[in-house]
Order: sequence, then C-alpha cells, then structure tokens
Amino acid sequence: MEYRKLGRTDLDISLIGLGTMTWGWQNTQTEGFEQMDYALERGVNFFDTAEIYAIPPSPERYGATETIIGNWFAARGNRDKVILASKIAGPGMPWLRDGDNQINRRTVLVAVEDSLKRLQTDYIDLYQLHWPNRGSYHFGKTWNFNPDFDAQAEEDNFLEVLTTLNELVTAGKIRHVGLSNETAWGLTKWLQVAKDNNLPRMASIQNEYSLLCRHFEQDLSEIAIHEDVGLLAWSPLSRGILSGKYLNGAKPEGARLTLETRPEHRIGTQVDAATQKYIDIAVQHELDPCQMALAFVNQQRFVSSTLIGATNMDYLKTNIDSIDVKLTDDVVEAIQQVRREYPLPY
Repeated sequence: MEYRKLGRTDLDISLIGLGTMTWGWQNTQTEGFEQMDYALERGVNFFDTAEIYAIPPSPERYGATETIIGNWFAARGNRDKVILASKIAGPGMPWLRDGDNQINRRTVLVAVEDSLKRLQTDYIDLYQLHWPNRGSYHFGKTWNFNPDFDAQAEEDNFLEVLTTLNELVTAGKIRHVGLSNETAWGLTKWLQVAKDNNLPRMASIQNEYSLLCRHFEQDLSEIAIHEDVGLLAWSPLSRGILSGKYLNGAKPEGARLTLETRPEHRIGTQVDAATQKYIDIAVQHELDPCQMALAFVNQQRFVSSTLIGATNMDYLKTNIDSIDVKLTDDVVEAIQQVRREYPLPY
C-alpha cells in the first residue's frame, strides 16, 4: 500500500481508502466486517463514513453504517489501527434533526456526539462537512448551479462552525477537519477564516472525481496542491458505471443503480460513449477497466486517497489491487484524447 499525508497533519493515510456507504443497505453487517477485515489486512488504514449512510439516505437507514463500524471496533478491539473519517450532513432532508439541519454550532455539537455513540469511539480522526449550506454544483447540479448567496453571512457561519470544531478538537472528540462537495470559493474562504482566527485548518476536500467527472482539475487541483488540502476522491468509478455494467441501459440484478430510487444524472448517451472508449483503451492495453480507472485517480498529485466502495469481496480485492497498476504514457494520452472528445459527459 502507498500512503500520503492528510493535509498538513501528522497522519499518513492509505492511497486506497475504504468507502462504506453500502453497509446497512446493500451489504449486511457480516459483509461489512469481512470488508473491513480484508482492507485492514491489505494496508488500507483510512475508512470513510457519514452520519446519513447507508445510501440512499432515509430515516430507517440513518446511522446504520456508523453503527456497523462501531460494532466492528467493539468486536475487534482495533480502533487504533484505523484513521476514521465521518461527516455531518448539510440541509436538504426534512426528517434529519426535524428539518433544522443547517451546519452550525448546534447541529455540529449534536451530530458529533451522535456519531461518536454509534461508532463506539471517543474520537473521530477527520470530521467533514458533507456539503455546503449554500449548495454547490455536485450531485447532478452541474447544469443549473447558481451561486447566489450572502457572502458575509456565509463567512460568519464559517467562523461559527470553525470555532465549534475547535472546541471539539480541544476536547479530543475530533482530531482534524475537512470539507466535502465544496467549491474553489468555499475552500479558499474556509482556509482564510481559519488562518485569520487561528482556528483548525481544513485538511482535505472530499469531492467526486473520476475519468467521467473531472471538475476538480480546473481550479481546485491548484489549491489542493499548493495549500496542502488533498482530494479524497469519491465515486472514482462513477457509481460503477466505468465497469461497463450499465452500458446500453443494462440494469444488473442487485447493482446499485438498479436498486437506486432517486433519479440518476450520470446515465446518458455521452456517458455510455465515453465509458465504452475508456473500456476499449483498457482492453487494448490488457488492463482491467476498473483498475485502469482507479489507477488514473491514484496517479494524480492532488489526490490524498481514492475512496473505493464495493458490494462484494471480489470487487473489493480487484479495486485494492489497483494500487499496483501504473499507467503508461500511452494509456494516459489515450485517456486524454477521450476526455477532449467528452469533456463533460454529465
């Protein structure tokens, strides 16, 4: 396994990180335990979860994944072996905290305490803000994102939240803080507020990044590299689309997008066309398509960890094995040619 620094902290996290959002819905607790056992054995020390997992979020499944992880810690007695990340949800779900779920002092304090109980631990290594109060271009909002908000009010909220997170760091309940689904403006403003007020600095940013989704590269990558706020890349296989299993409208039994009840913005003719071309490159160079896609993410300077998620052990093993795949210049150039042809498939 390869390890990279988590921002400017003293933590070395595995370049392959274990995503957990299917546990409690697609995967049972027993299967979650098996995945964690195997990942840890392979040198994966970075596990990522969130209060709203299992996905898709619902009142019935709320906290299920954290509960499974907490039960695993209790059963194995190995909390010290894992660098654990979790997240507080932003606004949008009326059933969460009675609909009053802006990220602010009150909700951060409540969410951290509840996560600690479910996780059966005294501390969370990396506590992240799952998405901004003001919204962003993630989750299929690329085409209608409208950054119309009160910038001063946002900055005031950032100060309130960072002050609260600082109290939790001082109390030993969280160690470091990070962002998720943020924009370039948001990231730079969080860093500025932290610096001006001597408050905890955002160590990472967890955004979607894959062969099909490369929004991060234009502006955020520059900040990530030069401000030491590395990317934790989520959905590096675009919800499994890059495997090819959904091509031409296919809906395999038990697959995530087959079971998903929400509209899926990643499905479309351009996505199919780009996916097929990426698979063709992999076949031409005798590579597994999923391993090629993951290796592409692994090789980016601005990536601190590639968060894989798998619903069975075969997928998990193949995905972790991508750490040993190094793409040649010919493969990278072929990938770039497809990217130029399909720069923004969704």
